[in-house]
Amino acid sequence: MTDAPALVAVGHGSRDPRARATLARLLDRVRELRPGLDVRLAHIEIDSPRVEDVLAADGDVVLVPLLLAPGHHVTHDLPAAAAGVGARVAEPLGAHPLLVEALVDRLVQAGWSEGGGDGVVLASAGSRDPRSRAVIREIAALLGERLGGVPVVPAYASAAAPTVPDAVRALEARGRRVAVASCFTAPGLFAARVAADAPWIASDPLGAHPALARLVLHRYDTARVRELATV
Repeated sequence: MTDAPALVAVGHGSRDPRARATLARLLDRVRELRPGLDVRLAHIEIDSPRVEDVLAADGDVVLVPLLLAPGHHVTHDLPAAAAGVGARVAEPLGAHPLLVEALVDRLVQAGWSEGGGDGVVLASAGSRDPRSRAVIREIAALLGERLGGVPVVPAYASAAAPTVPDAVRALEARGRRVAVASCFTAPGLFAARVAADAPWIASDPLGAHPALARLVLHRYDTARVRELATV
């Protein structure tokens, strides 16, 4: 066992039963990487247990959002839930090489090969928060570099523009065959919607990819170091 605070990975919550099962597999990978660490799953809405329920039982935790970018849940809901109980909130998964590694692998699994496609639409949920869109643009830029300069256009399933169909049309108008990279941690309504908009291939959500498990631990460790530095 370890005296380290628990890692509570926080998913959005979904009515799709595959979402909870997928996140559970992801956390199994996290446990394999860090034996003895108390790793739990919580949700912001819809699914149980809810974040508030986990924190009521134990405030000595680090909340790691299984979300891609800042938005209302990350900047407001989670800090509000953590306030007063000693919990810390890590950064969202964000623009990181480990995330890009997972995105590339999922594209390859869907049928992408070097020189086999001309453009990618990076599809995410979307947010009205400009910081969220900035992070998604950064992820798109990193993905484009990783794919050797292939144009990668960020697009959104809701709340922001362009939509995935609009981004697909823009790339097709330039004579490019378009793949959709699913920038979601788990299956759900938005992931299914953007996959249906793909004119060629669409990658699966990131799910229990080994690189994503390492990124979850990286965010947890960074939050702990940040706290120690302020003590």
